[in-house]
Amino acid sequence: MPHLAMYTFGVLKSALADPTPLTGEFYELGEAVYRTMGQQPGYLARAEAAAGDRGLLFGADWGAWGEFAVPTWYEKGRTVETTALAATLSLWTDQRSAFDAVYTGLHRDALNRRYDWFERSGHPNYVIWWVSDGAIPTWQDGVSRLEHLHDHGSAPHAFTFHHPFTSEGTPTRMKDIGPTSDPVR
Repeated sequence: MPHLAMYTFGVLKSALADPTPLTGEFYELGEAVYRTMGQQPGYLARAEAAAGDRGLLFGADWGAWGEFAVPTWYEKGRTVETTALAATLSLWTDQRSAFDAVYTGLHRDALNRRYDWFERSGHPNYVIWWVSDGAIPTWQDGVSRLEHLHDHGSAPHAFTFHHPFTSEGTPTRMKDIGPTSDPVR
């Protein structure tokens, strides 16, 4: 049975290494969100660097998730001291599980504060797509699909909760998901 892959990407207002309370707050809440997400029904896995170094994204060992990659529009730093982004790559059993994990609970609280930490952009901040059972999406998969979504809109190859597709590529709707509940940007 296919699984749902989700890639998220945002450009932070300051570098991850910034010692300000706001950055510390982002880290603290982010760690709690990861713990909560890992216990959600339908959650399968997420990309984690083998070393687990805080702030190390580029050059980290991501195992089967591949080499860390970012969209072409990311123009900030790439070192531990200068990186100013947050990205996730995760795998879910289905759309409803992923949607519920993103838009409820602690993650919803974090979404409500996103503009405290993230720059606003004209780019989508997440993309979802189907992968075959047993497949592990890579960072490059996420980046290419996010860029495809930006350039072409939702399609079976790269879509959002707002305009979802079945694993067979047919457009679908999910109850409680629509224009007012899922802003793309």
